[in-house]
Amino acid sequence: MKKLFLFFGINRSIFGMLVLVIFVGLGEKMAERFLPLYLLALGGSVFAVGALNALDNLLSALYSFPGGYLSDKLGYKRALIVFTAIAMGGYLIVILIPTWVAVFIGSFFFISWTAISLPAVMSLVSNVVPKEKRTMGVSVHSLIRRIPMALGPIIGGIFIGAMGKVTGVRVAFACAFGLAFIAILAFWKLVDDQPATKPIKIKEAWRGISPSLRTLLISDILIRFAEQIPYAFVVVWVVEVQKLSALQFGILTTVEMLTAMTVYIPIAYLADRTRKKPFVLTTFVFFTAFPLALMFAKSFFALILVFILRGLKEFGEPTRKSLIMDLAPEDRKAATFGTYYLIRDVVVSGAALTSAYWWSMAPEVNFLVAFGCGIAGSLFFLFKGKDS
Repeated sequence: MKKLFLFFGINRSIFGMLVLVIFVGLGEKMAERFLPLYLLALGGSVFAVGALNALDNLLSALYSFPGGYLSDKLGYKRALIVFTAIAMGGYLIVILIPTWVAVFIGSFFFISWTAISLPAVMSLVSNVVPKEKRTMGVSVHSLIRRIPMALGPIIGGIFIGAMGKVTGVRVAFACAFGLAFIAILAFWKLVDDQPATKPIKIKEAWRGISPSLRTLLISDILIRFAEQIPYAFVVVWVVEVQKLSALQFGILTTVEMLTAMTVYIPIAYLADRTRKKPFVLTTFVFFTAFPLALMFAKSFFALILVFILRGLKEFGEPTRKSLIMDLAPEDRKAATFGTYYLIRDVVVSGAALTSAYWWSMAPEVNFLVAFGCGIAGSLFFLFKGKDS
């Protein structure tokens, strides 16, 4: 067992982080994944759905640098507890106030938990996992994070099927609140304290983004255009257009997550021993192919194949995060990581804001615009991207 833990880079602190990720993620995905349906059921328009997706990207961007800053200032342990408590406040707003406006207010607190916490998580991994196991440590985090992403939508789909879209989503948020509280208690007990360090300013963090990291950033932005333009409307396409049930959508999401989980460990093992660029480029290609494949999927079986393809987009995602950490200065990894995501997601939020416009023209237009962005990002990284 000790050898197995060493192979995966797992110790007491990593285990505590994984518990937090599973519990918070389970609550998050059983509720948040169905927010587009919830908004429409409460009287919101498709433009409200697009605006929520754009807000998610914008907050993910704006919270990334503060996430890294507070991780340095408070230490990653206290920072992650603070971020989770803030998300719980957002859950309460949605639970207590069943209006689509309350969703937007609450989302300022919970919708970007992953973004604000990610620099702290990456800092934790960098501090407690040996450098030669860094990709494996990031991959284990990504793999474990897919467990709640696979189970959450199924549970949320059951709630919606049994109680309706409005009550079902509110009950899911109540479960999310309870799970987050349990996660905080476990995390506090398991994770070792880390001394706080002096946080750096955003100008100093920007200087930590080398030319090679900037090339990766530009490619990543274009690929996120391909992901985020159709993202909020995938559930609408499946449930409202293709007339599948919420439970079937949950099953499709589970297929996606199980596919992703099968590739994490072998790819991490290879990426730690070979070049990382081919793995990152491959994942960019899968991101690009998904919207085009989704456009032609008109049956449940076809959608299963498309969501397998969507799961394969995680092929090189942990490797990409590990590459960011490799290219970041040793003494400012959390801040550099946060700055990278700040820039990326601010730009991507603009593309997400246009998603409702493309969708209102036709769903196919939305998917084709996303596909074109993916082609551009993949080609740019192919010719300009560097290894660590």
